[in-house]
Amino acid sequence: MTDSSSIPDVAAEKAPASVAGTRKSSAKPARSRSREFALQALYQHIVGRNEAADIDAFTRDLSGFHKADSAHYDALLYGCTQQAQALDALIAPKLDRSFAEISPVEHAIMWIGVYEMQHCLDVPWRVVLNECIELAKAFGGTDGHKYVNGVLNGLAPELRATEVQADRQSGRVK
Repeated sequence: MTDSSSIPDVAAEKAPASVAGTRKSSAKPARSRSREFALQALYQHIVGRNEAADIDAFTRDLSGFHKADSAHYDALLYGCTQQAQALDALIAPKLDRSFAEISPVEHAIMWIGVYEMQHCLDVPWRVVLNECIELAKAFGGTDGHKYVNGVLNGLAPELRATEVQADRQSGRVK
């Protein structure tokens, strides 16, 4: 995993831009930061089988955590770990391989995406999708973002049917 200071900018949520299309790391939205910390925590849960409370205590001590949206981080960490089986049940039909063959990073990112689509209705589905793609680009394998995109884009019409349909009708997405 990489240090969070080396993670590329995430353009989905608004923050002041220093140059058109770019953003300083310090200007990254708190929710984007919370997703990064949640990803690192969920990775520890998947790989190390560590308990969420232990991971949480460790993660809160990491540099930069104070800039994250801690309530969103809590929702992602505890929500994903508590609902892991249900999240996997939604994800599995969209996979072309077993979970054992999926990178733990991409697995955790898909958990975040599905959880947010189900429970964070204040975040538009396209923002969820974009944020997860950016996480996969920053932390995942070479083409992991394409896989994450395919799975989450396939689930969006099921999890956010009304919103996806409205975007399709307006011509914002195909």
